[in-house]
Amino acid sequence: MRSNPGARAQVVFVDDDDPFREALSEALRQSGFDIVTARNAEEALGQVEGRAFDVALVDLKLPGLSGEELVHEIHQRSPATEIIVLTGHATVENAVRTLKEGAYDFLTKPCSLEELETAIRRAHEKRALVRENRFLQRELDRHLRFREFVGKSPPLRAVLEIISKVSQTDSTVLIQGESGVGKELAARAIHSRSPRRAQPFIVVDCTSLQESLLQSELFGHERGAFTGAVARKHGLFEVADGGTIFLDEIGEISISLQSRILRVLDNGSFRRVGGVRDVQVNVRVVCATNRNLDQMVKEGRFRPDLYYRINVVSFTLPPLRERQEDIPLLARFCADHSPVARRRPVRFSPEALSVLQAYSWPGNVRELHNVIERALILSAGDGVVGVDDLPGSLRQEGSPTIRELTARRPSLAELESTYIQRLLGELGGHRARVAEVLGISDRTLYRKLKQLSGPTGRRTV
Repeated sequence: MRSNPGARAQVVFVDDDDPFREALSEALRQSGFDIVTARNAEEALGQVEGRAFDVALVDLKLPGLSGEELVHEIHQRSPATEIIVLTGHATVENAVRTLKEGAYDFLTKPCSLEELETAIRRAHEKRALVRENRFLQRELDRHLRFREFVGKSPPLRAVLEIISKVSQTDSTVLIQGESGVGKELAARAIHSRSPRRAQPFIVVDCTSLQESLLQSELFGHERGAFTGAVARKHGLFEVADGGTIFLDEIGEISISLQSRILRVLDNGSFRRVGGVRDVQVNVRVVCATNRNLDQMVKEGRFRPDLYYRINVVSFTLPPLRERQEDIPLLARFCADHSPVARRRPVRFSPEALSVLQAYSWPGNVRELHNVIERALILSAGDGVVGVDDLPGSLRQEGSPTIRELTARRPSLAELESTYIQRLLGELGGHRARVAEVLGISDRTLYRKLKQLSGPTGRRTV
């Protein structure tokens, strides 16, 4: 695969006049364009089949398939390619027809080299803007909650240091970690800091589709390749050309599909389902998994050659339980970016933060986000998230122990309120049983609970 995504316009130039074609193509190369030539429509379509061009420069008078028919075919087969007609046989009628068929511009021979170069550059810029707009629309549709990693713990800083270094290369990356730790976020961070940042970032969830559908999604298919394939479909590797493709949960794909991905990594080419021509792409591949791929290789469930190929650079994102000092920052970030907050300031009581930090977070950052969203919905609207706003299971597991509390020298009232709240959680809010455990009467417990309530009657512990 090529090491760097090129910024030069990729142009296919179709003209049956050999001296003119060769002279003009050489002049355009000297001006910085990447030119591939064809003598007729059939040669041009063969070029378009195997490569994604930015611009097609087409003469109207061609042997065999006419230029007008070629414009139609290119527009059908490669809609993203901008078409410029350059002809010495111009009429108002054929100009109108070719523009209706999808041509971007119509030039007549003779025209100056400067005029032609300007038209090519404008067509190239248009294609780039269309790709960027589609990419931005996909980003909006995905509605990213997190734009960047939040935290300052040593495990996170170590990972960010790796991301900073690997993003400047074109190496394949393997991101490992539990579900919900932010593997896609890490992949986006790599792409956004790389030279490919202006090109597409395509996410593929390898667990969401059956093998046949995933194969078609990744590599595309030709018309008639199978029942229901009524038109050619460009695969996500083609869509990601020049950018980055993120294969999430790559450990879930079949051995047969692994071999096809290996071929793309080795030489940057593949064939669409039902196709007979190789398609060449320039794509960086970033993979992620929560599986033990090394063990899967030993068990014969993952190709060792693919494992070594994607494991050029690998790192493991730390689970949230290993980033306890980041939890207050993450909780505040989630609250500040939640639509539930309605732009009002939100803060967490010290007791609530203690519970959040003591919890094991099996669902990691994703679970934390959901817990904060729930707490904001259930809170009293005073801008304070307290222990009572957190789920009961969280309070039970995450309540600080007496030893943890005494390490920061709390008041006697705080110790008492924490213990009472833990008992209420463990005993399902059954006050009579709590009073029995405490060795006090129901009336005394009621009085203590009332003392622990704020002016509105809402518990503040």
